[in-house]
Amino acid sequence: MSTVASPTTTDAPAAPSLTSVFVRLKLSLLRNGLRQSGGRTAAYVLSSVFGTLLSAVLILVFVLLRGESGAYPVAVLTVGVTALSWAVMPLFVPGGDETLDPTRLVMLPLRPRPLVRALLVASLVGIGPVLTFLLSVGAALSLAHGAAGTLVAVLAVPLTTLTCVALSRAVAAANVRLLTSRRGRDLALLSGLIIAVGMQVVNFGAQRLSRAGGLESLEPAAKVVGWLPPAAALGAVDSASVGDHAVAAARLLLTAAMLVALVYWWQRSLVRLMVEPDGSTIGAAGDAGAGEKDGGGRLGRILPDGRTGAIMERSLRYAWRDPKTKAAWVSSLAIGLIVPLFNVYQGVGSVYWACFASGMLGVLMYNQFGQDASAFWMVAQTISTTADAFVELRARILAVLSVTVPYTVLVTVLTAAVLGAWSRLPGALGLALGLLGAMVGTGAVTSANFPYSIPQDSGYKNVAPGQAGLAWISIFGGMFSGAVLCSPLIAVTLYLHFSDRESLLWVLLPAGALYGALLVLVGLKLAAPRTAKRLPEILAAVSKG
Repeated sequence: MSTVASPTTTDAPAAPSLTSVFVRLKLSLLRNGLRQSGGRTAAYVLSSVFGTLLSAVLILVFVLLRGESGAYPVAVLTVGVTALSWAVMPLFVPGGDETLDPTRLVMLPLRPRPLVRALLVASLVGIGPVLTFLLSVGAALSLAHGAAGTLVAVLAVPLTTLTCVALSRAVAAANVRLLTSRRGRDLALLSGLIIAVGMQVVNFGAQRLSRAGGLESLEPAAKVVGWLPPAAALGAVDSASVGDHAVAAARLLLTAAMLVALVYWWQRSLVRLMVEPDGSTIGAAGDAGAGEKDGGGRLGRILPDGRTGAIMERSLRYAWRDPKTKAAWVSSLAIGLIVPLFNVYQGVGSVYWACFASGMLGVLMYNQFGQDASAFWMVAQTISTTADAFVELRARILAVLSVTVPYTVLVTVLTAAVLGAWSRLPGALGLALGLLGAMVGTGAVTSANFPYSIPQDSGYKNVAPGQAGLAWISIFGGMFSGAVLCSPLIAVTLYLHFSDRESLLWVLLPAGALYGALLVLVGLKLAAPRTAKRLPEILAAVSKG
């Protein structure tokens, strides 16, 4: 009996794994991106070559340190700094890797766990992960001894690389809505400041290291960082090499637990990003409505009533919301604190270094109208007389002083506390307040006489084309005038020091405060009529960019 064969059905081809799809997608995007322009290709090639050479040099240094007492602190701290860089990189370079932006995958039917696995593997494709891997290999080579150390190193190197990449992606996913908003662009604009501050920290650390007499001075910091993932994985290599297998296992488990926690955090962020609506605009609208109901919010309640309070609130909100103004404020506040403290920590400074903060903060008063850019035309509609200009400038000065005066006091007190020079605190504070008043007063005058536009379409240009001369005259001319105006206080300070009458330095505190207030009032009196008279020219100058 013959049987009738049923129609054969061809099996559908198995779908490729999501991980391989994402890896191929990443490679295709990188390849197509490099084909777009020769400049982009050249930049990628140069960065690859430079990174490879840097990695080779670091590996050579690690090999030379093998067996030395300083190998452990250098290896552990280097990996710790690398991990910190991976953590902050998404915050300061939000557009650094658009190929892995999770918001592009919102409409795809993908489950969170396979998606995270695919994204993690695809994230390993690139210059950064390869350099991190090579750096970890070099650090492990400097620490691994014996079979146990080598075995742990084989586990620690990929674990370190995966943890760094997962840390970066988890931070990016948790803050993706922030990084694509105005606040994210503000944060990216401030990255230059963070780099500058970091360079000061590195410089300070290098000087301390040179005076301490060797790499062994890093041992206390390395003991702490050696228990923080992913540097703990490299610490496990050292522990296994010296026979402390229990500590090595604990450090490896700690790093692995950190990796699992980061992946879980990343997965939760992706779920929240893809299934929850973005309510940022709703929240903003609700906050705005609340502000209108209670009369402007907390800031409005603590400021004076009337026009003065409104102008102060506008100036302070500009300092918080406008990227260029915020960058200027944060730069002055941070550098004004760092430079005095770093100098006194190094033993080359005095309590009078606090006056550096006064100089940095006083510059914030310069080019007040240029900070408004084209929006200054609305302010100009409210100024028709000298009295109107006086109120406008007075409120702007009060807004600046409401932050700079307390901050100057704080920096001076901290500088005196570090040095233990409490007897010289009144004199230094009086001189700092006098210098601040001189800078603010001259800033009001230069704002009226030498206004210039600050371009808003570029994060790197602070002066419109053709106005560089005005900017130089405004800033450096005003700073020189402020120093000259403060010379009486400087002369009195020097006299009291050289005549062995330091017990009278307290007189400088009320004298400096009153003298600074007098200079502010004089500058305001001179700038108000000039502002009212030159209002059309000021409007044209600040709207140029």
